[in-house]
Order: sequence, then structure tokens, then C-alpha cells
Amino acid sequence: MLDGLISAIAPHLCCSCGEIGAVLCDNCKYDISLEYFGGCLACGAPAAPKGVCKTCITPYSRAWCVGERSGVLRALIDDYKFYNSYASHRELASLLAGCIGVLPSECIVVPVPTVSSHIRQRGYDHTWLVAKRLAKLQGVSAKSLLRRRTSTAQRGQGRKQRTLQAKEAFECRHALSPDTTYLLIDDVVTTGSTIHYAAKALKDAGAQSVWVAAIARQPLD
Repeated sequence: MLDGLISAIAPHLCCSCGEIGAVLCDNCKYDISLEYFGGCLACGAPAAPKGVCKTCITPYSRAWCVGERSGVLRALIDDYKFYNSYASHRELASLLAGCIGVLPSECIVVPVPTVSSHIRQRGYDHTWLVAKRLAKLQGVSAKSLLRRRTSTAQRGQGRKQRTLQAKEAFECRHALSPDTTYLLIDDVVTTGSTIHYAAKALKDAGAQSVWVAAIARQPLD
């Protein structure tokens, strides 16, 4: 409600072309959805069936990604994460929904938990907002099932350090049903360590079917 009131007073501008009316206009949204990322989420290998190549061993069996973190998609993500563009979560969830297609009715959407200091800085949990909105669009449930055991941030870290941090970062709060599909949501996948060990935490808690979806992939330089 508050966001709608603010939008009426100070309308959103498209993060890419500057058109008045929305944080992402229809034309720029169409440009993103023209070609979703079709490679392996873990290693980037092209044309990976179900988003995971035959070489990568992952705790998840299916993966989706909207696109590489560049251009319009990067601008949308950066505005959301770093410049308090709260309304962007709706557009990001919509892009994910289009990329994924229809989820099974028993699916539960699970966000990768955000470091608490980042929530305080932004004033909202950016991944949880996207997860809730995606679940609403899909007509399924969203639950915050994972907990962070550490408060380390991965931005600026190398591959080895990111992996070591991710191994210790997550635990599941509940015993999970083997008959439910769990869709794990993250914003940006770099080395893949976070999504890997978050998915592993779900499997360790009893989940048999874990899928993952990311808004963007950005290989570590």
C-alpha cells in the first residue's frame, strides 16, 4: 500500500530506458525474457538439460536462471539490492515465473536466507520478498525453512573462501517431507557454492526433490 502511494506521488522510472510508470517497462522486460539462460547453473556449460550438465554433481536436480548479470537485468538487480528499489521484487519474481513455467501444486518456494546485516541496511529481506511474490504468482507456498549459522558475506571473496563459507552457512529448521518439491531461490549465482550448500541443507533435512532458480548468473572473474 505504501509503495503504491509513493508511486502515485513519484512514479517509478524504468531502470533501463527511463520510461515513466514502472521500474521495468514492458519493452525492457521483453528484451530480458527473449532469451533465458540455457546453460548449466553450476558451471555455465551450454545447453544443459534441466539446467544441470552431466559433469556437475549437485544436490539439486533441476535449475533455472533468468540470464547473465548484465545490461537491463543487472540494472534491475542493482537498483533492488543497493538503491532501495523495493518495487523491483515484483518484476524480478515475474521474470523468474516466466523462466520456470508452471510449478507443481505441492511445491514450496524457499529463499536462500539473507545475512542479517544486509536486511538491516536495506530495510527488507530482498530474497524473501522475491520468493513470496513468486509463490503467489504460481499459487504455491513460500516458507523460510533455512537459517544462517554464520554472518559472513561473500561479496569480494575468492572461490576457495566462498566455498568454505558456504559449507558452514546453512541449516534447515525442520524435518522435510520426501514427497514435496522444494524450489530454492537466490538472486545472483557466482561460484554456485551458496546455492549448492543451501540445497544440500534441504536434502540433509529429508527433502528428496530440490530444484533451484536464480535471477542471474555472474561468473567469478
